[in-house]
Amino acid sequence: MKHYKIPTWPEEERPREKLLKLGARHLSDAELLAILIGKGTKEKTAVDLARELLIKFGTIDDLASRSPEEYNSLKGIGTAKAVTLAAAFELGQRLQSQKNARKRFKNPDEVAAVYLPLMRHLKKEVFKVLLLNNVNQLIKEVTVSEGILTASLVHPREVFRQAIIETARGIILMHNHPSGNPKPSKEDIEITRQLVQAGEIVGIPVLDHIILGDDTFFSFAQKEMLK
Repeated sequence: MKHYKIPTWPEEERPREKLLKLGARHLSDAELLAILIGKGTKEKTAVDLARELLIKFGTIDDLASRSPEEYNSLKGIGTAKAVTLAAAFELGQRLQSQKNARKRFKNPDEVAAVYLPLMRHLKKEVFKVLLLNNVNQLIKEVTVSEGILTASLVHPREVFRQAIIETARGIILMHNHPSGNPKPSKEDIEITRQLVQAGEIVGIPVLDHIILGDDTFFSFAQKEMLK
């Protein structure tokens, strides 16, 4: 089959021209990806490469969770194209998070709306502490540990040091489960118990411990498990 490059296509079918004329919402996933990819190869157009990415990895959401090295594994997707894709997906996730950001966290759903887009695709567990003032406004976000969570890594000293310095009135514990299942493990429950007790001693209450999964979350406060 003869290979026709995109510049030879009718203007109304070229992704860039189509976007300029009709707007980004009128383009398919493959056409939008093709614009990011830029140029194809001698054998394939950028649209062909985009379609192969979707066939190989699945949906756009699945594709967003992949690394540049994984994009690079597809013939025709070099390092520059892989980095461009990774950067675009990261910007999209940050935009979604910032769009949902609130000055005050009134409930676990609002916390999850901000942090799920940022943490749902992480390949390792990351434990964060949100420092809040007296009206539940975020003062500061602190990353305490990365990797498999243990009581030794998530020590009360590390969790409450910044909270004391920033004179926080309360904190929210939060970490992700790369498996996508937010159900707490025995270790999660034990760590939460220890930190709740430490908070009572230093006078900075633990308001919640939220575990983020793939597209859902688990709240210790909602389940009344902070006692």
